[in-house]
Amino acid sequence: MMMHTKKMLLTVLMILTNITFVLAQEGVVFDEKTGSITSNDLWIPKNTEELKGLGQTGPFIRLQDGGILTVNETKSLISRNEGKTWEEYQIFSKPEAFHISGERVLLQTKTGVVILAFMNMKEATKLQWQKEVSDFPDAILPTYAARSLDGGKTWQDIKKLHNTWTGAVRTIIETRNGNIVFTSMMMFHNPCHHTVLTYTSFNDGQDWTRSNIIDLGGKGDHSGVTESTITQLKDGRIWQLMRTNWGTFWEAFSSDEGLTWKDIRTTTIDASSAPGLLKRMESGRLVLLWNRRFPFGKNTYPLRGGDGQFSEIAASNHREELSIAFSDNEGKTWSTPKVIAKSYKLQNVDRVKSWIAYPFAFEAKPGELWITTMQGGLKMKLLEKDFIDAK
Repeated sequence: MMMHTKKMLLTVLMILTNITFVLAQEGVVFDEKTGSITSNDLWIPKNTEELKGLGQTGPFIRLQDGGILTVNETKSLISRNEGKTWEEYQIFSKPEAFHISGERVLLQTKTGVVILAFMNMKEATKLQWQKEVSDFPDAILPTYAARSLDGGKTWQDIKKLHNTWTGAVRTIIETRNGNIVFTSMMMFHNPCHHTVLTYTSFNDGQDWTRSNIIDLGGKGDHSGVTESTITQLKDGRIWQLMRTNWGTFWEAFSSDEGLTWKDIRTTTIDASSAPGLLKRMESGRLVLLWNRRFPFGKNTYPLRGGDGQFSEIAASNHREELSIAFSDNEGKTWSTPKVIAKSYKLQNVDRVKSWIAYPFAFEAKPGELWITTMQGGLKMKLLEKDFIDAK
């Protein structure tokens, strides 16, 4: 769907004056007394642990035989000792033609099929921004999907799903009906902006059906709606949260296994211009990992954009903290957001180097979360019970 720019800006102004998801983490000082400093200079709370020997970024899944599976640029990796060492298996018959993006998703279905979706960086065109038209003409970065029938050792049905520039592939789920849904993106042009869509498979990843495209317009290389995350609600609908430049996540809902997205609107979850991650825990709770709009204890942050080059509206790119919250009622309300990682030595030196963003979450055992990030190199684990509190 398209929204006129003037109407969008008025909507955004209304949002920014009515954000209700503003909760504080009382009494926290981010130092070595309240937590520990990781080997790569990140603060994490006392009741968490750095995963020093993990070695891989993720995402991770638990195979039906008990092993842990992840991937890197061209290979799948399996650990039989909880991430200490890894066995490598080639994914592609022509590995020189592929480079799996850092943004990728993995899932093992109830029937035992492993599904991987990713962008192929080998096919990415060189992006050359044309300021006069606010666009990357002819940008290409395809979305692919593949599957394995033997727990990630060999792979087949490697398919390109679209050629258009894909900003991210963030989340994959299996619905209660046994269908597979994952999130993707498409860059639109004249002017440049991003859109969100999903793919659904009704046969364990052999074939894929594309959803309608969520297009809220925009102007700039980071404008529009981007980098979405999904989960299935208990009423059967699939809930999608989308990154925006407008101070909150926006949401959409699907009642037909991800084929059609409707009820597209803002949420009251304050958020930076960075992706979040939704996950259903074994306990039944939802967990959300994300970068909030402002640093803890502050209500301002230097804005970026507003010139039609980065975006049509100035946005917070705050990524120096990663927060967590849990919901017992399908996302209607959330526990108090808590900072679980913060840049320590680098936070006042180089803002980009201090980013902790693009999280992966793996429930290694019931209630135990491994959290890693593509940006910032966070590798930590925490217990769900230590981060749940009254609303």
